[in-house]
Amino acid sequence: MRRPEFIARQASHPRGLVGRVLARIMASETALVNEHALELLHIRPTDHVLEVGCGHGRTIARAACVARQGVVVGIDVSADMVRMAMRWNHRLIQDGRVVVQQADSAQIPHGDESFDRVYIVHTLYFWGDPRAHLREMYRVMKDGARVVLGFRSREDHQVVANFPSTIYQFYTGDEVSGFLTGHGTAKEPFSLVVMLLMFF
Repeated sequence: MRRPEFIARQASHPRGLVGRVLARIMASETALVNEHALELLHIRPTDHVLEVGCGHGRTIARAACVARQGVVVGIDVSADMVRMAMRWNHRLIQDGRVVVQQADSAQIPHGDESFDRVYIVHTLYFWGDPRAHLREMYRVMKDGARVVLGFRSREDHQVVANFPSTIYQFYTGDEVSGFLTGHGTAKEPFSLVVMLLMFF
């Protein structure tokens, strides 16, 4: 069933009552996918972790349970999602273990080589220029960082047809891997896990 454009637009930038309701639905629908992303990240207790497009914030809390002596940062372009994530993680924020910020992933408000682990799930579709966002992600990664990118492949034609191309841009796994090449050799090789998702 094709997703209406106004719902797709809310998925890209949730706002207002509809955005908050959609975020709660997505929190349930994507819980297993997000859990799998955390498993693939191999988070260590002292890691500094970044979630790009943190949405509702539940996954941040799960990551913080593993990074007990580290810090988990979540960024999202939506002010409503930032408020939701801050409410969900308020105790962890008070303890200094979680930071939630409104920010565009093309301009991440952190210094070079800040993070050991980075994960992005169901966000790639909404980037006008994926290379710009991924360059910025690369900038904030430490030497040997591990990255998990979770998304639906363009090769899944049945699913792609259900999402308006005015909002969603799908890529193949090879295309996404290619976006991350050619960034120079200043860092030790990082570990990229491309997670081609089987469902939303």
